[in-house]
Amino acid sequence: MLVIEGVLPFLAPKLWRETFRRLSELADGQIRFLGLTSLVVGVLVLTVTG
Repeated sequence: MLVIEGVLPFLAPKLWRETFRRLSELADGQIRFLGLTSLVVGVLVLTVTG
């Protein structure tokens, strides 16, 4: 997981910084929805590949 997370800051640090700037401007509900979506996708990937 850390390898995947490290690719964007290594290859495109300006894009990574801009992405986090935009994320910090989202409302709490939007951030929670993104978190829930990530959880569901992760569970689906683990279920399909497991």
